[in-house]
Amino acid sequence: MSDSTNTVAPAGGPPGVTRVPEAVIRIAGNSQDGIQALGGFLARLAGRSEQEVMTFMTIPSTISGGPSIFQVRIGSGEVLSAGDEADVLLAFYQHSYEDHIGSLRKGGIVLYDSDHVEPNADWQKEYRHVAVPISSLTVEAIGGAAREKGKNIYALGLVAKMFDLNVPKLERLLSERFGGKDPSVVNNALAAFHAGHAYSLGGLLETFRLADSQKKTRAQLVMNGNEALGYGLIAAGVRFGAGYPITPWSDIMELLRRELPKYGGTFIQCEDEIASIAMALGASYAGRVAVTGTSGPGLSLKSEALGWGIMAEVPLVIVDVQRGGPSTGLPTSVEQSDFNLACYGSHGDAPRVVLAPANVEDCFYLAIEAVNIARKYSVPVIILTDQAIATRIEAFEEPKLEQVCQELPLDLTPVAEHKPYDLAAADGIPHHVPPGTRVLNGVYPVLSGLEHDEHGHPSAAPRTHGQMTAKRRRKLQALGASLPLPKLYGAPEGNVLLVGWGSTQGPIKEAVDRARSNGDSVSAIHLRHLFPLPNGLENLFAGFNHVLVVEMNDEGLYGYGQLAAVLRARYCDPRITGLNKTEGLTFKVKEIVQRVQTNVAAGLSKL
Repeated sequence: MSDSTNTVAPAGGPPGVTRVPEAVIRIAGNSQDGIQALGGFLARLAGRSEQEVMTFMTIPSTISGGPSIFQVRIGSGEVLSAGDEADVLLAFYQHSYEDHIGSLRKGGIVLYDSDHVEPNADWQKEYRHVAVPISSLTVEAIGGAAREKGKNIYALGLVAKMFDLNVPKLERLLSERFGGKDPSVVNNALAAFHAGHAYSLGGLLETFRLADSQKKTRAQLVMNGNEALGYGLIAAGVRFGAGYPITPWSDIMELLRRELPKYGGTFIQCEDEIASIAMALGASYAGRVAVTGTSGPGLSLKSEALGWGIMAEVPLVIVDVQRGGPSTGLPTSVEQSDFNLACYGSHGDAPRVVLAPANVEDCFYLAIEAVNIARKYSVPVIILTDQAIATRIEAFEEPKLEQVCQELPLDLTPVAEHKPYDLAAADGIPHHVPPGTRVLNGVYPVLSGLEHDEHGHPSAAPRTHGQMTAKRRRKLQALGASLPLPKLYGAPEGNVLLVGWGSTQGPIKEAVDRARSNGDSVSAIHLRHLFPLPNGLENLFAGFNHVLVVEMNDEGLYGYGQLAAVLRARYCDPRITGLNKTEGLTFKVKEIVQRVQTNVAAGLSKL
């Protein structure tokens, strides 16, 4: 909004309409106020209006609830992050006002519930304040019994009025959201919305309107990362899943439980994490790639059975939606501290594949890639997503489903002989046939957690163990050799290369743009394939003086985070160091820019 383009006086006279290329709106209240629903309506409206959108939310981990925020950034051009500063702060309570006024840009607008907020006189000089008795006006609109559940919708009407949003589309969204409930719920929601929209925002000098979208593409989808990942698994042909509830994975579990039966599939909620992965492994052994999922604490519990899947070389997809740790840690906050657990969390030499989606759209396509890798290489694949991607909402082009959707049929054609763990295979990849396939020579293979010979029969021979260990390693080396190098964002040579993974992609890209506009020589790459890494990364690193790995985990005992440690071990390159954060919050663009400047100015003294 700080980059307003023009003001147009409507036929009815002032206030005018100011066109803006984007707007960042932060909604602050308590978790019981429905602020996530309010922000979700704004995000989904943006998607249906061909706008770019990205959201960010924080919610308390306690059952009793507490302070919560939802931030939504809507733009006519590319939106890569949820925004460093808000243009509008919608504050429901005094603590919402006081705790989040600092997130507002100077000259920004504070829209506050005057029933609960007493404004600060000094802050009134720095920010434009608009007082609305939201709670009491909601009571007038829909009655006292519904005021706590309706003020978020009343506030939605206020925001719609402020930004001249499409009212018919918002009405449809409200009807869709509450359509399955009693008709009175829909009627109350619409009444609250219209009452808010009809209120005169006399404290504003103008109404804002987002500039027309620059996108001329096919239809958009609007969803969060958990939804995209769940639908990606279905599109990939997964028809069985098993899991146990844990934040922030549970939404994927609920989606699969609801949607898989529509495609002839099943999802089972098990008694615990161990049973979940064991059941999924059994389904994969039966011939179809299955899925299980969890967050960090649950992945710890799954580790023993994961080792069985690696030894038996059974395809499986495991979703880990990372949150802050260790232990129960920060259940509703973001962190990227499960990297080591995902790559190495098992006893023995237990190679597996680890992938990380870069954004919500990538969650859909990476799920398909994970299933295909699991099938091709007969290996467990861990999708290492995180709470920021899981809960944030983005808009992206509708996939061409006829091109990406696949089924995974069983082929029970008889075979003359079958050695699933054939040591003669140059790439080390086993080739299982589904149970029930007739083997004409009568020698049937078995699967076991014990070391085994080429037919899977237990063998403790030293030579066999060495050969099988090398074979399991060799197939991942073959995968690594086939992976594409990440694309450089920016020039191929310069002073600083930022390396990111997971939800850091957008802020890193914006940081590169901002740094280059300031005359700094900064570029970036983003890794989706974490284990194994694609070959040739050292060639990308060679063009830069400094390589900073941006990740949301601790810098560790030696001054760099988990991915940075692997890259330093892999390439023995002292230019590689970490840019870390462990606050349970995503990186802001300005944080990355400032810390790059600080580290470079200090000569990266940690090295």
